[in-house]
Amino acid sequence: MKVDAITLREIQMPLVQFFETSFSRTYSRRILLVTVHCEGINGWGECVAGENPFYSSEWVESAWPTIKHHLAPAVLGHDLTSVRESAALMARVRGHRMAKAAVENALWDAEAKQKQQPLWKLLGGTRREILCGVSVGIQDSIEQLLDKIQTELAAGYRRIKVKVKPGWDVNVLERIRSRWPDIQLSCDANSAYTLDEVEHLRKFDQFNLLMIEQPLWDDDIYYHARLQRELRTAICLDESILHARDAAAAAETGACRIINIKVGRVGGFTEARKVHDVCQANNVPVWCGGMLESGIGRAHNIALSTLTNFCLPGDVAASKRYWKEDVIEPEVEVTPQGAIVIRNEPGTGYRVREDLIEKLTTRKETIRAVA
Repeated sequence: MKVDAITLREIQMPLVQFFETSFSRTYSRRILLVTVHCEGINGWGECVAGENPFYSSEWVESAWPTIKHHLAPAVLGHDLTSVRESAALMARVRGHRMAKAAVENALWDAEAKQKQQPLWKLLGGTRREILCGVSVGIQDSIEQLLDKIQTELAAGYRRIKVKVKPGWDVNVLERIRSRWPDIQLSCDANSAYTLDEVEHLRKFDQFNLLMIEQPLWDDDIYYHARLQRELRTAICLDESILHARDAAAAAETGACRIINIKVGRVGGFTEARKVHDVCQANNVPVWCGGMLESGIGRAHNIALSTLTNFCLPGDVAASKRYWKEDVIEPEVEVTPQGAIVIRNEPGTGYRVREDLIEKLTTRKETIRAVA
């Protein structure tokens, strides 16, 4: 499969409702899409880097030039026997995992189409449906949050995750548990706490949570291991896990009991599968986190979630939760039982709406192989 050209596009999509974490509130997404052109086949990828370098050091304005000047030239002109070779070709660039994932995942989509296989099957997936949870951001009031949770439960979602931060945590969890004592509930701190607050974090144990996600520093494993020994509640690591070695270290040190795998955060499907395998070998269950993706990135998350150790509901929710109109068809839908049925068409199984993408595009550039 020869890589002839790569097209970068930035599109802008307003969210149906704002999404707030411990570090920012987002109303609209700037999304960087990557199209790889391979001998007449187009594969699509999405860079999940944000509008600002808050979740990670990567953001849209770092990803675009990194792909243009370094990652695209690394793969252009190569005749790949397998898409797995692309990760090695881009390895010279340190970090920039979200940018790498956008290119690599687009190549996986292209290879699946070339082989007339569903992407999930090419990845080695086995699940024919995946269970879905939702992530509910910080709201303007607890009453507004409770209303949103009621809506999501009525839609069938199997796990509710709420964002927390100092001042918006114990009181919020108390209100949720008093109304829904038995739902599967978790919380996500996005690194909002420090180890000095261990006594406060112990209060979370009373709420019978599935997990508390990334309570401490985004680059930390060691102090999470110390904290996990102090809590009954399972810690889930997200930002700290950048590759399989991190997952192995977290498992060996007892830094967490659950790991969130985001394909963009770890640099693409090749590394995501390695993280999955390390976790499975260490009996650490995993789930797939979301990054407010368009349908293109969402379809990739669905394919990844078919791997066997994705045994907890992920954040792969329906398109309509985020977008008035998504850039794929059919849009991602969740059954009343809180599941997504896996599609069998070649590639991701969803058709990219190139006409709509053109309307949403704010900039576009194609990089071609040098003759």
